[in-house]
Amino acid sequence: MEDQVYKIIQLAGSSETSIEDAIEGAIARAARTLKHLRWFEVVETRGHIEEGKVRHYQVILKVGFALEEGEAE
Repeated sequence: MEDQVYKIIQLAGSSETSIEDAIEGAIARAARTLKHLRWFEVVETRGHIEEGKVRHYQVILKVGFALEEGEAE
């Protein structure tokens, strides 16, 4: 197995439905412009309350992706 170098970025995802949808939406959006996504870590979870009910879920993710040979760090 070849050694890999990863770049780590942070993303914020939100959903009116669930934490899982917030995560999946953030990853899907990132995948449209970033290559070689490999892992994620949820570092914060929060939400918005309106009239006593949860209205939005929000997550902050760290996302790691492999750099290609010769790619700027």
